[in-house]
This record gives sequence, structure tokens and C-alpha cells, in this order.
Amino acid sequence: MAIEPIDLTQRLKGRVAVITGGGSGIGLATARRMAAEGARIVIGDVGVEAGEAAAAEVGGRFVQVDVADQGQVDALFDRAAAELGSVDIAFNNAGISPPDDDSIETTELDAWQRVQDVNLKSVYLCSRAALRHMVPQGRGAIINTASFVAVLGSATSQISYTASKGGVLAMTRELGVQFARQGIRVNALCPGPVNTPLLKELFAKDPERAQRRLVHVPVGRFAEPEELAAAVAFLASDDASFITASTFLVDGGISSAYVTPL
Repeated sequence: MAIEPIDLTQRLKGRVAVITGGGSGIGLATARRMAAEGARIVIGDVGVEAGEAAAAEVGGRFVQVDVADQGQVDALFDRAAAELGSVDIAFNNAGISPPDDDSIETTELDAWQRVQDVNLKSVYLCSRAALRHMVPQGRGAIINTASFVAVLGSATSQISYTASKGGVLAMTRELGVQFARQGIRVNALCPGPVNTPLLKELFAKDPERAQRRLVHVPVGRFAEPEELAAAVAFLASDDASFITASTFLVDGGISSAYVTPL
């Protein structure tokens, strides 16, 4: 009996993927990758120009969304389901790392709260909205963007960012366990430092901080967004059918390094 070849270019064919923060960086790279694998894409982003451009590029749809606003988040996922028939993949990726989030000694409460709202509360809202559609379907994949800073400490701290990503990781683990027998997988993507506009802007202002971080990456460079997108597409696909509640590190070895190679 002939074995049918698997067409990996259509690994996500027929799936509907909602991607927050899809206008740039890891979100945009993932939209491109998932579309190339056959998924239909809904981009959620606060920026209209970038979001519309991303949606147009991947033949998808754009919904403007403030991910810290419950009504807007619900509308994003409800529109995806109403217009495209389902929500099969949720990549809850939107996040910020503003300059006023720094050491605990200098980060004020309003800066702390803004980062918590955009980075952590949003994942709660997006996961909740996605699950409303996935539970009745009996299937779905949720990928939440956490960070390598959720598993180790940095002396060049962004205190609220670090805390928010730790929260994302813990919440993801719990959701992955809770919904495993309902056909829904929930995993945390934990990137190392990634060559995105957010990181470039942060490090352009402080080259010393950039170098202090880069020296700890065994691979010797920051990740490219496309490398993270490949991991997200894998976690969203049936190739990852036995992976849930995982801390999926894509970090160039940084979280396992004591010293880096010469």
C-alpha cells in the first residue's frame, strides 16, 4: 500500500488563526509563516497602518484591538469566528517593553500597571475569548508569548515585563493542564532576545545593555523573528499534538548557559 506523502506546506490548511501584535515583529513573521502553511489569518493590532498592511500581505483580515480592553478582545475573536467559521489557533503575542519599565527602584506604579495590562491581562482576556470558541469545537491551539526572562533572572531588569512574562508562563501551564482533555493545547513560547523593532529601539538607546545581554547567548546572536514563527507554527500544528502546558524555549541556549563558548 502506497503511503501518501505529507505536504508540510499545507500543515495548517483550513485553520483560522488569530494573531495579536500581528503588525510587526514575531507576530508579523508568524502571520506570514502560518499563511504559507495554509491558515487563514486574522491580525489584531493597535496600529491601524501596520495591521492593515500585514493583513493585506497575507490575504487576511485586520481588526484594530487594544488587547487590554475586554470588549475589543471579545470582538476580535467573535468576528474571526463569525466571518471565517471557527477559531482554531490563538497566538496571544501582543506585548510592550517601554523605557519607563526598568529597575524596581525607578519603575513607578503607573508604568508597572500599563505593562501588566498589555502583557498579562491581555493573555487572560485573549485566552478566555479563544476558549469560548474552542471548547464547543472540542479542538484548538493557544500559544502565548512569554519569555526566557520568565525562567531566569536578569541584572538588567525590566521589572514589570519580567513579572508579566512569569505570569503568562504560569497561566499557560495551568490552562494547558485544565483543557487538555477537551482537545485544546496551550503552550508558552519563551523567546530569547529577538531582533525585532522593539529590541532594536531599546538597545539603540543603551548599547552597553545590549552587549551585556548578547554575551550570554551561546549561539552568539539574537534570534530572527522567522525562527520564532517556525516554532509557533509547529506548536499550532498537529505535529505538536502531544505537547501542551510546555515552556517552549527558543532562546539560543541562554537559559541553559553557565558560561558561553569562547
